[in-house]
Amino acid sequence: MELRQLQYFVSVAEAGSFSGGAVALNLAQPSLSRQVALLESELGQRLLVRTGRGVSLTEAGQALLTHARAMLDLERRARDELRDMDESPGGRVVVGLPPRVALGMSAALIQRFREQFPRAVITVLEGLSASLRESLIAGRLDMALLFDPAAAPQLSYEPLIREKLLLVAPASSKLPARVSLASLTSYPMVLPSAPNAIRQLLDNALVPRGIHLNVLAEVGAVRTVLDLVAKGVGCTILPESALSGKGDDALQRAPIGPPGIWNSLVLATPLARPATRLTRGTAQLLRELDFRRG
Repeated sequence: MELRQLQYFVSVAEAGSFSGGAVALNLAQPSLSRQVALLESELGQRLLVRTGRGVSLTEAGQALLTHARAMLDLERRARDELRDMDESPGGRVVVGLPPRVALGMSAALIQRFREQFPRAVITVLEGLSASLRESLIAGRLDMALLFDPAAAPQLSYEPLIREKLLLVAPASSKLPARVSLASLTSYPMVLPSAPNAIRQLLDNALVPRGIHLNVLAEVGAVRTVLDLVAKGVGCTILPESALSGKGDDALQRAPIGPPGIWNSLVLATPLARPATRLTRGTAQLLRELDFRRG
């Protein structure tokens, strides 16, 4: 059983098909199928079953997937530790960023990374905090920035910034100096769609108080939410750092509370994975980003 065969098997399992795995590996599909068949023959177990939509894991395949990921991760960590002995380490680091952070911060992060680690490669993956958290636990990310994540025994959280949520309204609106929680029901809302950290914060603060927002529309991207507010479709609730695009300065905003509702951004790293010079340096670059200007 070779590590290369395990990598092929994991790629097919994660892609859900041989064609998807071949694309991810930049490999011809017949070669990929042959290597997985050799692995099944050596183990004496059927690992994958072809379906109309691709492949599904057998019970043996599910068991091997867990071990294969761990073995591939161990092999990568060994390589990283050896590379870490160089003055300018090589290797690859995979960072997860929420879309709102990635939009404003990816360019600065990659530029600074290239300056500090010219021999290394950084991969930036975007996703909602909930999915990034799961990817961290599964070992697919080295670190991630997350908004208000649920606790996880496998992860370490380091708070970076904490912001109070604001009511944001079209430029023509007249808002009071402060908006109470109860009065939020009088504003038509355009909000990020669930699962979303801000929606979870609002539900946690408002539902126990019997406060239900007047939601006109739910949109996945915060940038689209703000564009709809700018066009007068409705209001929204976001932290100040989200208002960094063209035309956002004209939008009206007012603090919410008391009590205030706070949004926290944390740096999350896996507890079981030993840090290398490359991952330590990348984490420091993330700490130094100016998120409030993003």
